[in-house]
This record gives sequence, structure tokens and C-alpha cells, in this order.
Amino acid sequence: MDEEEFQRKYVNLRILKSIQEYLKEDNTSSIAVYPIRVPEDFLYQTLRLQGADKADKLIHHIFKLGLTFWNDKLFDDVFGSERSLEEFIQLVKKRSSKKE
Repeated sequence: MDEEEFQRKYVNLRILKSIQEYLKEDNTSSIAVYPIRVPEDFLYQTLRLQGADKADKLIHHIFKLGLTFWNDKLFDDVFGSERSLEEFIQLVKKRSSKKE
């Protein structure tokens, strides 16, 4: 594995780890990116029927579902299998121990 491929996989590994930690916790992220685009009538009707708090929770839930699906696709694209991921993690550990 060349250095460029290693770095690409390492960055993606950090992204996947961050997503897993985010999805494990039931919290609001310390980082928010606005605006989030949603269908206009969906937002209006949800706000009207359920209020702002419920609309916010619903949009967050939809975001988490999308993030989960995207996370799975990213994992498949970058690593493809648990074995490949484990082998890469071992390579990262080996490189880290050589630097120390």
C-alpha cells in the first residue's frame, strides 16, 4: 500500500469513527451547519401540527438515518469488509509504534 492510499484510508477511518461516536450518543452536536434544505411543505406542516421542538427532533432523526446509510456506503467503498478494516487498523498501529 502506497502512502497516498494509506492517508486516504486513514482519513476515512477517522470519519467513520467520528460518525459512530456521533450515532452512539443521543446528543446535539457541538457543530451545526446551516441551512439544512428540507421540502418546504414538510417543514411547514410539521411545525404547524407538532411545533418547533418536534420538527427539530424529526429533522435530526432523518439526518441520523441518512448519516447511517452514508456511513455504511463509505465503509463498503473504502474497506469493503471487517477483515480489511482490521488489517488496516493493525497497519496504523504498526506505523504508530515505529514513530514512537
